[in-house]
Amino acid sequence: MIPIARPQMGAEEQELVASALASGMLAQGERVREFEERFAEFVGVPHAVATSSGTTAIHLALLALNIGPGDEVITVAFTFIASVTPILHVGARPVFVDIEPTTYTMDAGQLEAAITERTRAIMPVSLYGQPANMPEILEIAERHGIAVIEDACQAHGALLAGRMSGSWGLGVFSFYPTKNMTSGEGGMVTTSDGKVAETIRLLRQHGMSVRYHHDVLGYNFRMTDIHASIGLAQLTKLPAANKRRRAIAGRYTRELMGVLAPYERPGSEPVYHQYTVRVRERASFMERLEARGVGSSVYYPIPVHRQKPLLALGSASVTLPVTEQLVKEILSLPVHPSLSDDEVAQVVGATNATATELGPWLPE
Repeated sequence: MIPIARPQMGAEEQELVASALASGMLAQGERVREFEERFAEFVGVPHAVATSSGTTAIHLALLALNIGPGDEVITVAFTFIASVTPILHVGARPVFVDIEPTTYTMDAGQLEAAITERTRAIMPVSLYGQPANMPEILEIAERHGIAVIEDACQAHGALLAGRMSGSWGLGVFSFYPTKNMTSGEGGMVTTSDGKVAETIRLLRQHGMSVRYHHDVLGYNFRMTDIHASIGLAQLTKLPAANKRRRAIAGRYTRELMGVLAPYERPGSEPVYHQYTVRVRERASFMERLEARGVGSSVYYPIPVHRQKPLLALGSASVTLPVTEQLVKEILSLPVHPSLSDDEVAQVVGATNATATELGPWLPE
């Protein structure tokens, strides 16, 4: 069976972890600092602050912008719920706009109508490694004096207009095991604002800038040196891994038939955290792929505004027609860089055979 994901660990990760263990400095030491510096350089920003997860990275980014009760954050519902729960945890309210039917990312054309006097931030999600329309989103935000937080948790190394994801406003990343690069678990906030970076550093470590002197109420959202060691090794491998993902995606787009392939925004280089197509009769499609030895998955079958915690807060009245149609049809195929050419051919053959049996995807 070809799995939907296959995290890769090698000798480099083992050696760096072993050296961190031998150093005796395990919690947010020199290895974390090195990882932050290297990641900031990679993204092309002055500051990167490591955290314990992508979720805590979003949480700290919101707090650093003083977003809290009574505030609104405009975002999307076509994402994992962790994009939205930090908004609720700081006491703010998520305001949902729909997505583009081509890129599956925020429809910037809906932002003006969603902005109110309570709007404090816009948080697009660069889903599946496809950059959101950051130039237009940033232009609208700047015109209204609103902050931008790019949820780039699936977009490590993605490019748009020559700029990396994470360099538009604040960027937040996840290093969960199935991401394009991993630290085992962890996150990162990237920013050009030194004051914001310093606030995040303070908040992630119990509000403490000098040991045992707590200036504000903070959190334990630190990264360990063990996780940073894995991240450093993975960061070195990321460009080659992304290149392989793009090569596999390119072959899929050329050779797949009967499904709707992903769209690449002009001027962008997506990094294909997932290769997501639209299909007919999805449940049957998945069963037939599995019978042909190909794993697949659905990211995400229930949009955030239809999840129970959000329904309890009144999201039942929210209507997002593009999102609600897409979640019925999307299907992700294996695109991880460890796929061999023979495995890629197997995915193509299985997908095309299944689409022939069930009929091609056609727009409603």
